[in-house]
Amino acid sequence: MHPTMTSILVAAPELVLTVGSLFLLMLGTFGGGTKAPDNRLTARGVTVAAVVILGIAGWAVVNAEPGRAVAFNGLYVADGFSGFLKLLILGAAAASMVLALPWLEQAKTLRFEYPVLLSFAALGMCMMVSADDMLSLYVGLELQSLAAYVLAAFHRGEGRSAEAGLKYFVLGALASGILLYGVTLVYGFAGTTNFGGIALALSDGSRSLGMVFGLVFIVAGLAFKISAVPFHMWTPDVYEGAPTPVAAFFSAAPKVAAIGLMVRVLVTAFAPAVFDWQQIVAFLSVASMVLGAVAAIAQTNVKRLLAYSSIANIGFALVGLTAATPAGIDALLFYMVVYVAMTLGTFMVLMQLRTREGLPVEAMADLAGLSRSQPRLALAMAVFMFSLAGIPPLLGFWPKLAVFQAVIGAGLIELAVIGFVASVVAAFYYLRLVKVMYFDADKVGLVSDGGLANGVMILGAALFCSPIGMLALAPIATATGRAAASLFGLD
Repeated sequence: MHPTMTSILVAAPELVLTVGSLFLLMLGTFGGGTKAPDNRLTARGVTVAAVVILGIAGWAVVNAEPGRAVAFNGLYVADGFSGFLKLLILGAAAASMVLALPWLEQAKTLRFEYPVLLSFAALGMCMMVSADDMLSLYVGLELQSLAAYVLAAFHRGEGRSAEAGLKYFVLGALASGILLYGVTLVYGFAGTTNFGGIALALSDGSRSLGMVFGLVFIVAGLAFKISAVPFHMWTPDVYEGAPTPVAAFFSAAPKVAAIGLMVRVLVTAFAPAVFDWQQIVAFLSVASMVLGAVAAIAQTNVKRLLAYSSIANIGFALVGLTAATPAGIDALLFYMVVYVAMTLGTFMVLMQLRTREGLPVEAMADLAGLSRSQPRLALAMAVFMFSLAGIPPLLGFWPKLAVFQAVIGAGLIELAVIGFVASVVAAFYYLRLVKVMYFDADKVGLVSDGGLANGVMILGAALFCSPIGMLALAPIATATGRAAASLFGLD
């Protein structure tokens, strides 16, 4: 078979997303009318079509040939690691589209661009986790980022949303510049931008100051994308200012893609320099766990609290990367699966609730007395909070245990101790939210107004995060183990 045709078949999920995203753009552009009902129908139709396209892309991932396949002259790689992350990314993106449908149908947000932008962002994220070269890495990263900038400012008429989009864009452009400067330095040392070529250039044990600086700049640029401390400054403001469905999306799929990209770059391209980057990642992990645990205590806005929660959880996930072993990457992937379910479930509950005046729920005080007005939603939220806190036997306990075991196995016991202490501190603000729902007096009065599909997803996520989710531990562990082994070439 001709190499071009082989590359096209290997990159089938991305091609499906490319064609599908352009189709959605044309459908929304030429299929809408000037009347509100027509716009509502268009928004609903484009959203449903987007979910179908994401499902087809996921089907292409599942039905891909096993093993490792390289395409487009080494720019793209498809293996078990990328396939696992793509399924998680596409699932999170599809859930983000479905939970946003009631919000899109409101009078002031009847625009079809939201699912189109999410589709393009999903395309960029799939390219990120399959990148095998610094050039394809940057193309995928920027495709995802450009869509995310627009999504953050989706409410053009609101000052908070415009501010969130502008902050995200300016800081994101700075991070991209830092990343490109690092790529330039590494290219000057290695003479290639291919991950395998960089690893080969480092395999003789030689080190140059330019390579070390390039590694630092690349990790800094990627750390911004996962909102690791000290590159987290955009996260609380963007989460608070962006529409709630957008914040839910930012908390899930882009984090999975960015941390998957960081894992591939460090484990593949910079494998011979593991001692150099291990110290950097350990610092990012400790700083993120500690700041995320402490800074969230003072928050009264639920979305800002969840922003700091995501920072802390990224710190816990980086513990697995710091181990730099197959067991550590296995634990990291397991952590990201459970993290996506816990975080999206929490945002789904927020999307399901409205005040009696029809306003969205953002302040923690708005949730006071939720156990009496909406007991089922309060129970689901409590499950998510206890799981995020890592309280056994809920599912959130097991990935934390896994990353701590992996880092202890690598001899970094101090990092596990710091993570344990940070987890105990972080439990305070999760349990405080449960206390507000169950013990504080109802001051606002909340109603459920999120739709049947959102309610079904909340139920599924709550069951998954509950002790019932332990039934899924074996298949998840098998899948993450295979993905980690594929990255290290052990499959």
